[in-house]
Amino acid sequence: MKVLVPDDLGVKALTTETNLEPIRYEPGHPWPAGHTDAAVVVVGYESVAAVGARFVELPDLRLVQTLNAGYDQWLPHLPAGVLLSNARGAHGGSSAEWAVAALLALYRDLPFFNDMQSQGIWRPKTTETLIGKRVVILGAGDLAVNLASRLTPFETEVTLVGLRARPGVHTFQDIEGLLPDVDAVVAMLPADESTYHIIDAGFLAELRDGAVVVNAGRGAAVDTDALLAELTAGRLRAALDVTDPEPLPQDHPLWSAPGLLLTPHVAGSTTGAWDRAWAIAAEQITRYADGGIPKNVVAGPVTSPDSR
Repeated sequence: MKVLVPDDLGVKALTTETNLEPIRYEPGHPWPAGHTDAAVVVVGYESVAAVGARFVELPDLRLVQTLNAGYDQWLPHLPAGVLLSNARGAHGGSSAEWAVAALLALYRDLPFFNDMQSQGIWRPKTTETLIGKRVVILGAGDLAVNLASRLTPFETEVTLVGLRARPGVHTFQDIEGLLPDVDAVVAMLPADESTYHIIDAGFLAELRDGAVVVNAGRGAAVDTDALLAELTAGRLRAALDVTDPEPLPQDHPLWSAPGLLLTPHVAGSTTGAWDRAWAIAAEQITRYADGGIPKNVVAGPVTSPDSR
């Protein structure tokens, strides 16, 4: 089975699979001559419009496999009858690690101490602690579960909020009753109509003074203007790895907002990230080539029960 891959790491990862023939392509360029009969295309995070527009040139395309957990950007380009599978399981741990680091940085006031270091000032102070904090995680997928497992050793009280109720998971219908007592809210949500600006002015108003808002999912989950108003007033703090708009324009007020820790969408950008992503991709594609349904299917004519 021919598989179009966007980098040499993909060729290496799939060459070991005897029933797969990886073919290198250049994102944004025409498909390799003689290989438009490929059944699978693996896609990265960039050149979405350019790559997606060429899916229609592949008459035998049956599966699009992403190297990221996020997949919403590919949905408008997915041809009818084609499956879309993501890389759930590859980046959850590193994204959760970033969220823990962000919370620790804010509670232990590391930006303050870094500022003192740059000025050569020895200024001890007592800080807050992550111990005992009540954290609500918006999302109940791979990223959220990874974060919950990493927060628990800090003696935090973690509540997961997902699209459907199940043991250990609340629904968004319960959110208003949860917010007044939490210390931090961490958003790890995909981008769709149901999550757009879910953290809006009304949501933020329910949070106690000094609460922390963290976004490691998609920027549009947070109403940027509403969050800026709370940050400027000094009532809330935040840590954002994703923003709306993104990338953030150089003159955007978020850059200088007080109480904000800001990183440029790097929560999953760690050493070994692409090796992990390709391991997941190879597993999904091999399962499909063997006649099965990839466990990470998120869209298309068949949805894996493991992905919901």
